[in-house]
Formats: sequence, structure tokens, C-alpha cells
Amino acid sequence: MSETVLAIDIGGTKIAAAVVDAEGTVLADRLEPTAASPDPETVFAGVAAAVRGLSDQLRPTDGRIRVGISSAGPIDGPAGTVSPVNIGAWRGFPVAARVREVLAETHGADVVSVGLAGDGHCFALGEHWLGAGRDVDSMMGVVLSTGVGGGVVVDNRLFAGSTGNAVHLGHISVNAWGPRCVCGGQGCTEMYARGPALVAAAQEQGWAGGDDARALTADARAGDDIAVRVIDQGMRALAAGIATTATELDVAVVVLGGGVSRAGEVIFEPLRRHLRDFAVLDYVAALEVRPAVLETAGLLGAAALAFSRE
Repeated sequence: MSETVLAIDIGGTKIAAAVVDAEGTVLADRLEPTAASPDPETVFAGVAAAVRGLSDQLRPTDGRIRVGISSAGPIDGPAGTVSPVNIGAWRGFPVAARVREVLAETHGADVVSVGLAGDGHCFALGEHWLGAGRDVDSMMGVVLSTGVGGGVVVDNRLFAGSTGNAVHLGHISVNAWGPRCVCGGQGCTEMYARGPALVAAAQEQGWAGGDDARALTADARAGDDIAVRVIDQGMRALAAGIATTATELDVAVVVLGGGVSRAGEVIFEPLRRHLRDFAVLDYVAALEVRPAVLETAGLLGAAALAFSRE
């Protein structure tokens, strides 16, 4: 039987875990709610339940249990800790060590190898392994949702940086004179392109079609002037951030996913059009933006991370 790994995807509302084989087939999975609690142990209880539920289905072939964890950041990859912006109870929480402890109950701590990466990084890994980027050696993954996340695979390896927070696309400044961001910077991509920012900008201009990005993109598709204009401005900011990153890292393919991206051409058309203003050097002038194709890219990316561990 082929080797399997344990993949874990920790989000603000749910914790997904799966046993995945080397072909990317999910053999078993578990879903637990993320507890809305100020107690870090109460939150971790959901992770522990998912891990214990799948532990006996792992099949190591070389005497090791490999685990990949995807989590919102910031993270500290070398330390194995996370401080997710959407899980207030976890600040410097040692999630990698705690998962290892749970698996040690049945497998022994000395055979468990745990890798940790940000959710944007795991999205990129998943789409590179089995999704829209599987035909290229290098690509950028971008998640456009309530925030703006990203990750880059270069020469078939994740580029994580020294702490695991590389390619923090949402907090690249695209307006040096812009308003102060919650991160402390000014004019960050996320301030203009994320779903809630698009909605807020539209409401400031008189749009009254709803309170979420789905309604806004639907109105833009129907030709609403305010919705079209605000999305165009947001996608120009996103184009600037993507082009800057692609220029620095010399990648030619971008895979865009996340809830807002599911609106389709109402998002992709202005993004691609504005990219022509920013991706101007010869080696990025043909920068290609592809829609994501995987429903569980983050979870599969966590599996890819586990398989990559030595």
C-alpha cells in the first residue's frame, strides 16, 4: 500500500483533516468546528479530535508519520507556532508540538514529523500539486476573500522565507501615501482589494445593494456603475501587488482563488487588464492569471507539505 500522510487545515470557523495518499486521493476525512472561545485549549480540542479520529488510518512506509498543517498567520515556521488573526485565543500557540503529542499517544513521538505553513502557502502548494498550476515549475497562488493571502512555489519548492511568512501579499503597500493599515503599514493591497474593503468602498459611494462581496459582484455583473467602478479600483490595487511580487520572484503564472474570485470574469477581467500597467518588464509582461480549480487546495497543500518533509 502507498504511503499516506495526515493533512490539517485550521480556519477561523472549521478544522479540516484528512488522510491523503501520494496521488492526492483523500482516503478519510474529519471536520470539526473551530471553537469560538478565549481558551486556547478549547480551540485545540477540535484539532485533537480530528487527529485522533484519523490516527489509526495512517500508513507510513518508512517508519515515519508525516503531518502537514495549514493555518492562518502570522506563523513561526521554525518554532511551530501560530498566531492566527481569526483565532484570537491562539497567540504563539505551539500547534505543531501539540499535534505531535496527540499522535505520540498511539504512534510514538520519535516517528512523527510535523510541517507547518501558512494557509496562503498551502493554497499555492495544493494548486501546484493537483490544480491549475500542475503544469508549471513555478507559480504564485493568491487567495482573495475576507483578506488577501498568497504563496509562491519556485522550482517545485515552496518559498516560505525564514519564518514562514514570505509573500504576504495582502500587506504589500500599493499606495505609499495611503491610509494606515491594521498591520501598521500604509496603503496595503488588502485595504483596497479584499471583499469587505470592496463592499465598504461601494457603500461610501452610495451603493445599497447588500453587505457582502457576493452581492456586490452580482451587481457589477448586472452593470451597476458603482459596483463596477469599485471592483475595478480594487483589482487595480491587487494587480499592483501581484505584479510587484511576480517581478521580484520571476514567476509567470498566478492562480487566483478564494471566495471573491468565484465571481468569475467580473473579477478576472479588470485584474488582467490592470496587470498590463504594472507587469511591464519583459520577463513578466505575459504574466498569466488562472482561476483556481480545487475546492480543498489548502488541505491538499498541507498534504503536499507533509510529503515534502525529509
